[in-house]
Amino acid sequence: MHLVFFTVPSTVIGWLIVGVIAGWLAGKVARGRGFGCIANWILGLVGAVLGGWIFTKLGVLGGGLIYSIAAATIGAIILVVIARLFAGGE
Repeated sequence: MHLVFFTVPSTVIGWLIVGVIAGWLAGKVARGRGFGCIANWILGLVGAVLGGWIFTKLGVLGGGLIYSIAAATIGAIILVVIARLFAGGE
């Protein structure tokens, strides 16, 4: 019972850390600066889902922190590019 209690928060914290790092990296690559802490987090988490789906479809399988950050960053960059297309660029 205690194992489940301690595993879930560490996983959620891990997702948050990967989301913030990926969102910040996407902001640096696609925009030249970050978007702010909350926007980076949201962009990174949504990008992680998109990047994970893309990596799976391309057959790029892996695991670990670096793989997660790479997938989330690629997904977040794609989201930034799509947002720019609909917003008319900046």
